[in-house]
Amino acid sequence: MARKQRRSRRRSSNQSGRIDLKQSAYATIESLSHDARGVAHINGKAVFIDGALPGEEVLFSYLKRRGNYDEGGTAHVIKASTERVMPGCAHFGVCGGCSLQHMAAETQIHAKQQVLLDNLKHIGNVKTEQLLPPMTGPLWGYRRKARLGVKYVIKKEKVLVGFREKCSPYVADLERCEVLHPSVGEQLNALKQLVGDLSIYMKIPQIEIAVGDDGTAMVFRHLDPFIDSDIVKLRSYAQQHNILLYLQPKGPDTVHLLWPEEAKESSGTALCYRLPAHNIECHFGPMNFVQVNAEINRKMIDRVIEMLDLQPEDRVMDLFCGLGNFTLPMARRVASIVGIEGDEPLVELARHNAKLNGIDNAQFYAADLSKPELLSQAGFVLEDKRFDKVLLDPARAGALEMITPLAKLAPRRIAYVSCNPATLARDADELVNKHGYRMTHVGVMDMFPHTSHVEAMALFERE
Repeated sequence: MARKQRRSRRRSSNQSGRIDLKQSAYATIESLSHDARGVAHINGKAVFIDGALPGEEVLFSYLKRRGNYDEGGTAHVIKASTERVMPGCAHFGVCGGCSLQHMAAETQIHAKQQVLLDNLKHIGNVKTEQLLPPMTGPLWGYRRKARLGVKYVIKKEKVLVGFREKCSPYVADLERCEVLHPSVGEQLNALKQLVGDLSIYMKIPQIEIAVGDDGTAMVFRHLDPFIDSDIVKLRSYAQQHNILLYLQPKGPDTVHLLWPEEAKESSGTALCYRLPAHNIECHFGPMNFVQVNAEINRKMIDRVIEMLDLQPEDRVMDLFCGLGNFTLPMARRVASIVGIEGDEPLVELARHNAKLNGIDNAQFYAADLSKPELLSQAGFVLEDKRFDKVLLDPARAGALEMITPLAKLAPRRIAYVSCNPATLARDADELVNKHGYRMTHVGVMDMFPHTSHVEAMALFERE
């Protein structure tokens, strides 16, 4: 029995993220890893220490021991780095949503830049001709898309709403979130109160959040049906906080608007964001993919247009085009543009947004871009086309399957927007070392401040 109790206490300590000072060890931090942990060596073995910065002397506790390296968490900072700052959120260190709030913002983005350059060197064996200045924006209240966990904790006798705890499946006990848009980040306590007042408070696992320029949407996933009194409470909350409130009883295709009634005629696209510099308004639904950081998104679009040097006679292709985020602004400046996307509902939304904005020189196709040989089934024969410029904006998996067929078209310029420096580097290797392109420009974008996510942009020009 005693052994079971000790094992239970140890497991509880690890899951909560607490560090046992009795088991702490000393380390001098040598560098920062690609996931923003401090790197030290103990008896020749690498240790990755969460919460530690280069140049610091820390006491840390071992969290995991592995064959080639160990993992630890900072227990006490003996000598602090000059780059260490006070975290802006009271829940930092417990909530897993952010990992870099203890690091100065300028240092964060330069660390991300180094991750990008390291990947390009070691994975891609490529070097840029010009390093672009880092693209930065708001540090707080920037996040417009998120999925929040919901959990009723019996021992605490209350509902929790927020992100997961660091290195744990449990929902963090948050009062507010500083990186979420204020329409959500300042309302976590009100959301907890709402869920706790519902009859099925134990059957709501998550709330999907989407914020547009004119409003905020929340999608309540629920495993059991709501009773009539629940519906009244949900509508009342939505009205009081000016929220577009949706319900999701099963899969994504079951999402439907509860309040306000008059917005139902919008067919799920009641949200929008605007690109004033390009006279564009994009409609989207709460479950559609949009960039989380509106200011960075606007700057990113402007930089793509500048790098591609778009001209009125250009024929352009936008691969992984989504709902037309880049396609539509580019269409304003070129003779014609084709957008291709694997998510058919997003393609329909792109067509809707083109019509909404009076754009008639853009065509959209739904096709799985990981299988370019099937493009013809979508009515698009790639080999028969000519394009002067191309934009690639893939998901984390990158665009490897499209590189060779794309290179055969020989576009003069290819802009690449990436959310994964490793796959960008891999694809850059293909373009530069196998297909004769030069990487003329590359730079990082701080789409997710205070996290280790690295977003980047590169330009390739044909030799």
